[in-house]
Amino acid sequence: MIKDFLGFLKEYKIVGLGLAFIMGAASTSLVKSMVNDIIMPIIDPFILGESWRNASLEIGPIALKWGSFLAEAINFIILAFVVFLIAKKILKEEKIKKK
Repeated sequence: MIKDFLGFLKEYKIVGLGLAFIMGAASTSLVKSMVNDIIMPIIDPFILGESWRNASLEIGPIALKWGSFLAEAINFIILAFVVFLIAKKILKEEKIKKK
């Protein structure tokens, strides 16, 4: 049973997947800090200061926090772009090594 389990871990590269997940979580917090602490302070004066992050649309008892969602969407776009750049660099290096 243990051999089967170890074979499963090796065959499907579960350890590598776990490490990638941990690195992804760490890079998420790093990029989020970059966005909140470096990029947004430059952009905020052009879009009515920090108040947009707390903006919401209230319809009766329902409050749609669209400002918070927009801030997270900006974080996601920047994170996706950083991951794209890293992946492009790594894949380019892989192609060079294969040739």
